[in-house]
Amino acid sequence: MEMMHGASMLSRPADEFGNDSMVEEMWAAKALEHAEVHFNLLTSVNPSQLRLTPYDDQIYETFRQDFPDLKVGLLTDDVLKSAVGKLKWREFAEKFNKMDDYSYGTLMRADASKEFSPDNSIFVFRVQFLAIEIARNREGLNDEVHAKHRPAKKTPQEDTK
Repeated sequence: MEMMHGASMLSRPADEFGNDSMVEEMWAAKALEHAEVHFNLLTSVNPSQLRLTPYDDQIYETFRQDFPDLKVGLLTDDVLKSAVGKLKWREFAEKFNKMDDYSYGTLMRADASKEFSPDNSIFVFRVQFLAIEIARNREGLNDEVHAKHRPAKKTPQEDTK
């Protein structure tokens, strides 16, 4: 019940809260949960076959038109959050403002070849995360982490235990 109350609070306008530490904690918990679910998907499904939204094609095409030279394998805050970068990302995001949760805060792996960790996480907004992760999937940059961390297949003997 507490989780449902928290979820309803997070959907309210941000200006109602100021700098409420409880809300910040709920956002962080939600972002971490999203990161864990995404990583489990990456390691369970071949990334080239993974669809994150019904809009993957449109997000990817628009992303590569707006950011044709962005190398998505290894990203830093400096690359994503410079003054020029912020403006470009804001313009990109507004193209998807009809999408639910397009501006929600999300954790993303900085280095596509590694798993989530405090040192390998960048806080971005949802459509930015989607654009980069869709590009990583389509461009083969999530293949290494998929191969390295995918769950072991069960043997017939393990299924009968």
